[in-house]
Amino acid sequence: MDKRSDQLHIYFLPMMAPGHMIPLVDIARQFARHGVKATIITTPLNASKFSKTIQRDREMGSDISIRTVKFPCKEAGLPEGCENIASTTSTLMYLNFIKGLSLFQNPIEQFLEEDHPDCLIAAPQFSWAVDVAAKLGIPRLAFNGTGFFPLCALHSLMEHKPHLKVESEMEEFVIPGLPDTIKMSRQKLSEHLKDEEETPVTAIVKDIMRAETTSYGAIVNSFYEMEPNYVKHSREVVGRKVWHVGPISLCNKDNEDKSQRGQDSSFCEQKCLDWLDTKEPKSVIYICFGSMAVFSSAQLLEIGIALEASNQQFIWAVTQTTINEEQNEWMPEGFEEKLNLNGRGLIIKGWAPQVLILDHEATGGFVSHCGWNSLLEGVASGLPMVTWPLSAEQFFNEKLLVEILKIGVPVGAQAWSNRTDSTVPINREDIERAVTKVMVGQEAEEMRGRAAALGKLAKGAVEKGGSSHNSLISLLEQLRNIKTSSN
Repeated sequence: MDKRSDQLHIYFLPMMAPGHMIPLVDIARQFARHGVKATIITTPLNASKFSKTIQRDREMGSDISIRTVKFPCKEAGLPEGCENIASTTSTLMYLNFIKGLSLFQNPIEQFLEEDHPDCLIAAPQFSWAVDVAAKLGIPRLAFNGTGFFPLCALHSLMEHKPHLKVESEMEEFVIPGLPDTIKMSRQKLSEHLKDEEETPVTAIVKDIMRAETTSYGAIVNSFYEMEPNYVKHSREVVGRKVWHVGPISLCNKDNEDKSQRGQDSSFCEQKCLDWLDTKEPKSVIYICFGSMAVFSSAQLLEIGIALEASNQQFIWAVTQTTINEEQNEWMPEGFEEKLNLNGRGLIIKGWAPQVLILDHEATGGFVSHCGWNSLLEGVASGLPMVTWPLSAEQFFNEKLLVEILKIGVPVGAQAWSNRTDSTVPINREDIERAVTKVMVGQEAEEMRGRAAALGKLAKGAVEKGGSSHNSLISLLEQLRNIKTSSN
């Protein structure tokens, strides 16, 4: 691409967590395809997860690069090599990690002063990014890693505090002021939302919220057709400048990009595709709970027994840490041997080529923790989902899938928990019921029809002239205008 004097140079600073890093790296790649000079700042360990992809983009002509900064593990009280939130195992480690982000400020400020980019797009956790951008006289855009609906719901809770007016953890309350009537209970909210007194976590959240409200605006990995009322609500009620640029996973056009999204998969993607090629269309259900979930062996056993009883064909991705710690105690007796004999299921131990699996015509449903990336990847693939929220904003995301979009079946998760191995397991009957309901019968067909229609809209949104494509073009025009007026 031509290096013109009017070329925008944008810095991207993703939070070091899989759910944030994967989409923001893809967004940086998409910006670069539109002629932007894109620089991604991260640590060496995190850079290694996507450096091959960036190199391929450079070879194709994109002006995109990575700059690395050493993460201050020792100064933050973390073990060496703990450069990603996925490596933290306790609240203290999490707080130390957030502390480490503030120590990131000086080296990144030096980079910005050297390069003087035209815009900084940063995760909200880097709350100091607003002040750094203001000092340089450039706009700072926030990237939260979630969608419009959960952001609107969270804004309403912070403003109106309906959860502090109920008698018990289980009593339902309506989230005020939203376009839809959405009920929630305290037990489905994170601890920091429920704390009336100031705690280390609530102080961090307040700092993030301050930075959010003083940013120039926000980019959101979503598309207008999926949550039109909440795009409007964000702009008109919350009062924020927002641009929807998703589903960003659709920028990965070839199988190599899809399989390496986030990191190399632990499982041969060709083996996975060959297995799926032998199955009938829409006959396989895919089960995956993201990169952060830790399930007890008791819960995994319930899932295994439910899958066996459901008679559905499946691919099940299980995190490697759980397997390493608990060996094969979580499998029903003879489970893997039976699968090898009858070919009814595949178990992937570790990172799975999720987008490839979801996109395959044999895949007909998705059991998900309702993390925003997984939700959007499921939607983009036109799949109905079994919803099994665990933590973060996932209980809000479940409401979007089940009550607003009507493409989800809840498994029955009731309690928010950072460590899912400490909660009462969901029983096998509830899991089997939800899996069967999403795969078999009239209701499943109707859900599949709605999901397929939404999947088509998702693909249209990122094509030339689509809502997300136009939103991105509009943002780039605004940033160019700001650059021109400041010169």
